[in-house]
Amino acid sequence: MTKVVQTTRQYGTGIVLGAALAVAALGWGTRREAAAVPTVPEAAIDLSMAFRRIAADVTPGIVSIETMTKPRQVDMGDGGDGSPFRQFRDDPRFQDFFRGQQRGGMTPRKRVGGSGFVIDSSGVIMTNNHVVSGADEVQVRFHDGRVFTAKDIKTDPRTDVAILRIEGAGDLKPLKMGNSLDMQVGDWVLAIGTPYGLESTVTQGIISAKSRSRELADREDFLQTDAAINPGNSGGPLINLKGEVIGINTAIASASGGYDGIGFAIPTHIAGWVGDQLVKSGTVKRGYLGTAIAAVDAETAKHFNVSVREGAIVKTVMPNSPADKAGLEPSDVILTLNGKKVSDPANLQGIVERLDIGKAYPLEIVRGGKHETLNIKIEEMPASFSSHGNGRERPEASPASFDALGLQLKSLTKDLARQLGVENIKGVVVSGVKEDSPASEAGVHSGDVIERVGNTGVTSVEEYRKAVDSLSLQEGIVLHLRNQEGKRYVVLKSQE
Repeated sequence: MTKVVQTTRQYGTGIVLGAALAVAALGWGTRREAAAVPTVPEAAIDLSMAFRRIAADVTPGIVSIETMTKPRQVDMGDGGDGSPFRQFRDDPRFQDFFRGQQRGGMTPRKRVGGSGFVIDSSGVIMTNNHVVSGADEVQVRFHDGRVFTAKDIKTDPRTDVAILRIEGAGDLKPLKMGNSLDMQVGDWVLAIGTPYGLESTVTQGIISAKSRSRELADREDFLQTDAAINPGNSGGPLINLKGEVIGINTAIASASGGYDGIGFAIPTHIAGWVGDQLVKSGTVKRGYLGTAIAAVDAETAKHFNVSVREGAIVKTVMPNSPADKAGLEPSDVILTLNGKKVSDPANLQGIVERLDIGKAYPLEIVRGGKHETLNIKIEEMPASFSSHGNGRERPEASPASFDALGLQLKSLTKDLARQLGVENIKGVVVSGVKEDSPASEAGVHSGDVIERVGNTGVTSVEEYRKAVDSLSLQEGIVLHLRNQEGKRYVVLKSQE
């Protein structure tokens, strides 16, 4: 479960119903008679029965997911002059560690990944990318105790969606995918999963808000809910009163690390489209414009002579991108694309990514107060392209590249530190890890914070680069990492 910063607390109509039930149960407001029997409102009973039926119906299709990583042995030597760990060799705190190396190494690391749910009777399961990312083995456990090993794992880090396949489970009962766009604030929902390893846990709440963005993935349009979501719920379904999946539980906003009343789910209008592509081809192809865009607020609306939430403002245009080739310019306001109205950056991104690659579409804009129409030919989004869907400006710089260690990095801001649960520390954040790179082999993950390179503290990407350039991959580079689970260090060596 990804932990993000708590900002607000919202209360829904569940409190009203809860209060009504309490009043009915205790007999408040009625005459105190010895033989009085409190009555429960029929609406409350109907709602309770609805929750019961939904839970019984969907639970067989919900699974817990456990991931395994293979033992990884790093050659530390004996801590002598040639070892990057020589400064720790005589430290009593590390005696057991070095003795462990001499005995033959480290034991496997095992962790409970989270939750998931069946989307096809043949054995296709949907979950979060961050639940299975980096795992060497993924086990799927059903509520009846059966355990299967996933044979095929396809992921989409941009949306944090993943698809698993299992074999030999028989004819499974898939959950029905609903339309998240139909959900409104105040609608009742159930969250089902494996919080803290407790399988088939059901909690209830409402949709607290829509179209939330928490800077956790490139493509975000989260549903916010006050249904209790805790670590281990990641990848489990958010269910409406029709028994349909309308979201994948993904993150929480919490100061404590547990349930604080604010959870986020990937809506099915995104997850369903991504899942279909992963099932069919194993990859997700998206169209892109190659721009950084911002929402039209009250101030910019006056400047560009448009209404608030009418269109999206072009902030930058990448060279040789579809937008550049179409003649789009900074300060243009995009009103429609392919005849569909644009209301904000997230809405525009949702339109663009589903357009046919290689096909041209009409793009209506406002430039200098005048309406114009351009034709833009959609291209496939590059694998390293960073796109975001909230209303704040996020420049889409040229596609990011990995450094010699196999890392992509960004600055550790206060907001990002709170989201990662690493407040009051300094360092740089790992935003990407290249497969089969020294960093990947050493076990570095996205979201790790690099505090030191060797003995040098780093507080910016530039300081990190200077520190790395002064060391050698052949001899080994030590990275001191921190994340929500604590501190650790890894040694990166050349694979040649």
